[in-house]
Amino acid sequence: MKMNESMIEGRNPVIEAIRAGREIEKILVQDGLKDGPVLTIKREAAKREIPIRYMDKERLDQISEIGKHQGVIAYVSAYAYAELDDLFEKAKEKGEDPFFILLDGIEDPHNLGAIIRTANLSGAHGVIIPKNRAASLTATVARTSAGALNYTPVVQVTNLTRTIEDLKKRGLWFVCADMNGTVMYNLNLTGPLGLVIGNEGEGVSRLVREACDMKAAIPMKGDIDSLNASVAAGILAYEVVRQRIGGSNTGK
Repeated sequence: MKMNESMIEGRNPVIEAIRAGREIEKILVQDGLKDGPVLTIKREAAKREIPIRYMDKERLDQISEIGKHQGVIAYVSAYAYAELDDLFEKAKEKGEDPFFILLDGIEDPHNLGAIIRTANLSGAHGVIIPKNRAASLTATVARTSAGALNYTPVVQVTNLTRTIEDLKKRGLWFVCADMNGTVMYNLNLTGPLGLVIGNEGEGVSRLVREACDMKAAIPMKGDIDSLNASVAAGILAYEVVRQRIGGSNTGK
């Protein structure tokens, strides 16, 4: 696949992109910066023969797409979407049951980036997003993921409901976040699993919800009735982690 050029902004995202072996054309660095992360970028770039250009902050501000470059911008090949088989292969390489996070209607790139970060840290083997009415992979997503996008494959599909049905045939069970569902502690979230997260406004759409085997509710004690999507994803993903580490006494 031929990929267009894009940018990664921020010190840690650039460091992670270099270390992950991303194809980097050049790195722009603000004149005069000599702190630890910038020195690390210079050292890692030298090892890989990545050219560095120096310029003043005003010029970097003009180039920046998100306005938070921290004095460093890298030009890289755009992020390519993975295939579903890549996620299964990743699980196989680790000797683990597949664990995928599917997103339904997540349109905020900051939420998408945060969920990709959570997916990586919770051991999910990939993230699945729909093509329509959803955030796609952008510089903002890359930066918000804090480098996790370099390690966590993201698959883009045409129809999320159909994808769930296809993945069921490959052995996965599906649980979606639903405030009217069963308290998450009372569900068996071990084994091959797809975790579905909807947006905080409408939640998981009806057809996707009906395709899921389980509905998981997060216990809440406050005065409002919804969580930010990335927070909900983190809570549920780490309940999956807890059960995988300690086991579950509930049955599917």
